[in-house]
This record gives sequence, structure tokens and C-alpha cells, in this order.
Amino acid sequence: MAGGPTLTDKLFRVAVWLKGLDAVTQLLGGVLLIFFSPRELTRIAHGVVTRDLLGPPTGALAGHFEEAVQHFAGGTRAFVIGYLLVHGLIKLVLVIALLREAVRWYPVAITALGLFVLFELVRGVQTHSLVLPALTALDIVIIVLVIKEYREIRRDSA
Repeated sequence: MAGGPTLTDKLFRVAVWLKGLDAVTQLLGGVLLIFFSPRELTRIAHGVVTRDLLGPPTGALAGHFEEAVQHFAGGTRAFVIGYLLVHGLIKLVLVIALLREAVRWYPVAITALGLFVLFELVRGVQTHSLVLPALTALDIVIIVLVIKEYREIRRDSA
């Protein structure tokens, strides 16, 4: 880039690195969930997460998390594992492409992130999630940054 990286360029890189961290976390989570039984998940959620991260086990956040774990343990386990693995892998491939400034992958990333936003919106309405709206907003910001970066790269290479 002529004149050094702009603030938008820096924000883009930070956002992409955050997406990469998210992708690795999802992949790791999907792999680990393969090895944990629903009973172990419930025990971990109740014994560690509610105590250490979400406050008392009777608190509102702990209750929401416990409900999510029960839902997961109640039959959607294969879906969650598959979702984490596929979603994480797609994100990781896109993050690598964006960090390498592989211009042909930018429209793919914009489309994939747009589909993730749609899925997150639908899923957020269905589950009344407190977390999905924040993730959706972050994905929308990342889409805007990817579009802006894509336009700058194309303009600079013309």
C-alpha cells in the first residue's frame, strides 16, 4: 500500500486475526466435543464455567449456559460438532486467504461471512441467544472491512 497502512487496514488485520482465533477455537472445540460425553459436558459446564466465568450457578447467565448445554446434550450433539468443525475450517481457510491478500478469495469471504450472518440471525431468533447478536454485529463489521480492503487492493493493483 502506498503511504503505509491506514487505520482501516490495521482494523482489517485485527478483525481477520480475531476471526482466525475464532476459527481455531471452533475447530478445537469441535474436536474436543467428540471426546466428551453429554454427562461430562454438563459436569464441566456446571462445575467450572458457571463457577469461574458466569457467577453463581443460580445466576441468569449460568442458567442460560446450563440450558444450552442441556439442549446440546439432548440430541443436537452431532449437529454442534459438525457445525463447529465445518464452520471453523471454512473460517480458517478464508482467514489465511485474506491475510495473504489472495484477491480472488475476497468475494468468497464476503459471501461466506454473509451466509454466516444470515444463519446467526435465524439461529439467534430461534434460540433467543444473548451472544449471537454480538457475533453477528462483529461479522457485519468484518464484512464491511473486507469489502473496503478488497476495493483498495483492486484499486492499487489497477
